[in-house]
Amino acid sequence: MTSSYPGGSASPRRRTPLAALVAVSGISSLGMAATLVAVPWFVLHSTGSGARTGLVATAEVLGLLCSAVLAGPVVDRLPVRATSIGADLLTAAAISLIPLLHAWGALPLPVLIVLVFLVGAARGPSDTSKQLLLPGAMECAGVTAERATGAVEGARRIGMMAGAPLAGLLIAAVGPVRTLYADTAAMALAALLVAALVPAAARPRPADDGPERGSYGHELRFGLGQLRRDPLLGAMVAVLMLTNALDGALNGVLYPAYGTQVLGSSALFGAMVTSMGAGALLGAALYGWAGHRMPRRAVFVGAFVLVGAVRCAALAAEPPTGVLLAVLALSGIGSGIVGPLMMSVAYERVPAAVRGRVFGLLMAAALAATPLGMLGAGLALDASGLVAALLGTGALYLAVTLSPLVFPVWRELDSRGPAKPAEAPEPAEAPVGREYGPPAAAGAGILSE
Repeated sequence: MTSSYPGGSASPRRRTPLAALVAVSGISSLGMAATLVAVPWFVLHSTGSGARTGLVATAEVLGLLCSAVLAGPVVDRLPVRATSIGADLLTAAAISLIPLLHAWGALPLPVLIVLVFLVGAARGPSDTSKQLLLPGAMECAGVTAERATGAVEGARRIGMMAGAPLAGLLIAAVGPVRTLYADTAAMALAALLVAALVPAAARPRPADDGPERGSYGHELRFGLGQLRRDPLLGAMVAVLMLTNALDGALNGVLYPAYGTQVLGSSALFGAMVTSMGAGALLGAALYGWAGHRMPRRAVFVGAFVLVGAVRCAALAAEPPTGVLLAVLALSGIGSGIVGPLMMSVAYERVPAAVRGRVFGLLMAAALAATPLGMLGAGLALDASGLVAALLGTGALYLAVTLSPLVFPVWRELDSRGPAKPAEAPEPAEAPVGREYGPPAAAGAGILSE
């Protein structure tokens, strides 16, 4: 599809839904990043138990994993804006109950675990519903998927980078319990912005008043089948699982080991994380600016080379700190590109009727593989040492990264547009966001270039 203006010539009013979703991405990420700091700090401060802190952190991850797998059919059935608002309000309510119940002396560990599980469980439908709102906002603003997803990813990166240090400052100033009220306010503000500024997206309807949707299990299986029917999506899921396992190995095990064994400084370890995050923010901005003009397969491979092989080689070489931070910032640029690129492809190839299921499964694939990578890295670290573990991780990352240059299915990355339709018992796709998109005569599509 083509558009009269690839960069977004719509009036400020038409850009409002997209601007609101970008802002919500940053605000909700900031709130969740702050929560990830404040809740464990609160548990450790209150109980002094590392085991209990680990249980609470695990509960949130399990909640997110369960919702990512199971909530897709529900998100596809419900009004998408109402789902987004409801999920954010549920998150805000669950977080707010932690300090309230603590003040009343009614917060035993099982109750805290349930509340944190709810926080994680609400994140799945919250994130997925916002992804379903984005195509209509793109269409309304008249921008490409690369620019929209780059803007959303950039805002998310800013929120994640700002959330943890902001939580640290608030904890130092008012304590972990009151910090959770700020986290609650962030999620409530996200819900308010969606309610006020993002019109509802159209939902695909059965043609000619056909039969009703299938059972929950049928719809979940159909979402899995969508990945099997599209070889490129299946290949992307495989790469996503493998690279997230390797990222889990790096971020969860090898990074901390490098900070203690090589740098010997928690401040320098924090600088490593910050450099990578700053580079990712720049990468998202660069892809949003020029991604629609770039060959996707080459960018995909180049970005993953920066994220994996280059980063691991630099760490294994143990260069001076300044050089290391510069290389990590360069690797971060690749990290910031990968997310919006994959989402741009997913918006093109996944029918609107099943996006909730498929996007949820993509999230679940990433989450499920991460602990396996951490476990494998821990075993490799104990058996072979830090340098060997880093080189092994980099070699595996490079092998996965180069697969798009070997297998023909990856050539479809450069074929912008929807995949060939497959036979399926789903209704035909209806335009998403048509209530507030540009008139049909304008000829602007949601993925126009």
